[in-house]
Amino acid sequence: MMVHASEQPSENAAEAWITRLDPPLGGSDQGPLAGLRFGAKDNIDAAGVPTTAACPAFARTPQTNATVVQRLLDAGAQLLGKTNLDQFACGLNGTRSPYGSVPNSFDPRYVSGGSSSGSAYVVATGQVDFALGTDTAGSGRVPAGLNNIVGLKPSRGLISARGVVPAAQSVDCVSIFARTVATAVQVLQVAAGFDAEDPFSRHLPLATEPLPARFRFGLPSSLDFFGDTQSASAFQRAIGQLQAQGGTPVEIDYAPLAEAAALLYDSALVAERYAAVRDFFDAHEDQVMEPVRGILANGKRYSAADVIDARVKLQALGQRALAMWEHIDLLVVPTAPAFYTIEAMQADPVALNRNLGQYTNFVNLLDYAALSVPANLRDDGLPFGITLIGRAGSDLQLAELGQRYHHATGLTLGATGEPMPPAEPLPQVAPASTVKVAVVGAHLSGMPLNSQLTERGARLVEATHTAPCYRLYALPGTVPPKPGLIRVAEGDGAAIAVEVWEMPLAHYGSFVALIPAPLGIGSLQLADGGTVQGFVCDPLAVEGAEDITALGGWRAYIARRAAAA
Repeated sequence: MMVHASEQPSENAAEAWITRLDPPLGGSDQGPLAGLRFGAKDNIDAAGVPTTAACPAFARTPQTNATVVQRLLDAGAQLLGKTNLDQFACGLNGTRSPYGSVPNSFDPRYVSGGSSSGSAYVVATGQVDFALGTDTAGSGRVPAGLNNIVGLKPSRGLISARGVVPAAQSVDCVSIFARTVATAVQVLQVAAGFDAEDPFSRHLPLATEPLPARFRFGLPSSLDFFGDTQSASAFQRAIGQLQAQGGTPVEIDYAPLAEAAALLYDSALVAERYAAVRDFFDAHEDQVMEPVRGILANGKRYSAADVIDARVKLQALGQRALAMWEHIDLLVVPTAPAFYTIEAMQADPVALNRNLGQYTNFVNLLDYAALSVPANLRDDGLPFGITLIGRAGSDLQLAELGQRYHHATGLTLGATGEPMPPAEPLPQVAPASTVKVAVVGAHLSGMPLNSQLTERGARLVEATHTAPCYRLYALPGTVPPKPGLIRVAEGDGAAIAVEVWEMPLAHYGSFVALIPAPLGIGSLQLADGGTVQGFVCDPLAVEGAEDITALGGWRAYIARRAAAA
C-alpha cells in the first residue's frame, strides 16, 4: 500500500515524504547494505511508485527502477519511500513544493534547504539511514549543511542518472545524505558504476591516496555572509579546526568560480533546465508553481548560438580556475552562508535562494567533487556546515579528510541527539604501496624541510620516540641546521623524539636522493620495539659536534637556540 503525503496530517514528517511504501521495497539480510533503510528524492524512479518531481500534473509511474535505486536494492537496502523536493529540483530552500515546505530539523521556523529537502530531513531525524538526493547547483549539499548531516556530491558521471528526472542533465549528480561519512561512502561504493544507458556516465578512476597530512586548503579572498554574523563566526571556528588538523589556508581568487556560478541561471545555460521538461512545460505551464515557472520560461528565449557562447565562456573560466589547484589540495567554503526562516524565504524567494547557492553553483559546472560535513552549531543553536571541494575523482580523498574533521567536532548525529559512533576505516582510501620513514630533525612538522615529505603525498602517522639507544648531535655548518642521530650501546643512549611518516613508495626514491652526506637512511628501532626506515648519520661526522641528547629531541634544541638569540 502506498500512502500519499496529501492523505496525511500536515506534520513535519508528512511534509518530508511524498509517498511512503507499505511494505517497503526490497531489503534482505544479504549484501553490503543489508539492514539499511533509505528514502529517494521524488525525481528518482522506483518501479510502481509515482514519480512526481513535486508537480502532480507531471506524475508518471515507472515500470523499472532508476539504476541507482536498483543497485541499492540489490545490495540489500530497503526503500521506505519517496521524499519531497523543490519542484523539478529547481531551488535550494525546500519551500517550492505543492506538498508543503519541508521545515528545518532543528527549528521548524527555518528552511531545510533544497531542492533535496525531504531527503535531508528524513536522514537528520533518523527516519532512514541514508537518502538519495540530486545535485545540480548545490541541492545535495545545502540541505546537509542546514541539518547537521553529511552530503556527498560525487564527481559527475560517477553514479548513473538513468531514471532521474533531469534538471540540467549535463551537470546533474545523484547525491547521498547520511549522518556519517562512513555510511555515505559505503553507499557510494555500491551506487557508483558506469552505465552505458546514461549519456553522461563515465569511467572515472578515483584517487585513493589520502590528502597530505599537512594539506593546503583554498579560501576565497573575500566571503559574503549576507549580514548573517552567526554563520560568519561559525565559519571562522570551522577554519580554526581545519588548521588544528594540519591544514594551511591559502587565499585564492574566487572571481572565476563566482562568474561560473552566475552562468547557471543568468545565461543561456538556463535553457538546459527548460529543455529537461520542455514537452510537459509547453503543454502545462500553468501547472508549474512560481518561481519555478519563471525560471523554466526564461530558458525558452535563448538561441542555440547563445548556448554555445555560454559554454565557451564556462570553458574559459574553468581554464582560469586551473591556476588555483597549483597551490592547494582542496577548496573549503561555507556550505550555506546564511540561514533564513521559511517566512523570509517565501517573501523574497529568488534573492534569498540565490544567496544560499553563493558557494555551490560553480561546482558541477567546473566538474568538481564535493562533500558537505557538519562543522559546529551556531550561537543560536542552528547547525553550520562546510564543504570540501576537490577535482573530479577526489571523492574518497575528501571523504577521508571529511570523516576525520567531522569526528573531531564532537557533534551529535543530525537532529537525533545520538552520539557520534567511532570512526570507521575507509578501506579504499590508502596508498597501494607505502613505506614508513622516521624523521628526527629538519623534516619534522613545521620544520624547514617538511615540505619534502608533504609534496610527495606523505602523511604523519605518529609522533613517538626511538628506543633508548641513540645519541643526538647538532651538526655544524649545515643549512638549514640538521642533527645527526647515532646508535650506541645499550645504557649509553636515550630515547629521542621522532615523527613517523608514511609515503607512497613511488616517491620514496626521489626523497632519499635529496638527503645529503653525512646523513643517510637506515633502520631505526622505536620505543615500541618495532623498526622503520629513518635518518641516521655517519659516526665520523659527529666528532666535535655538540651532543644534544639530554634535550631529548631536535625541537627542544631549536627552541633553546631561539631563546638564546
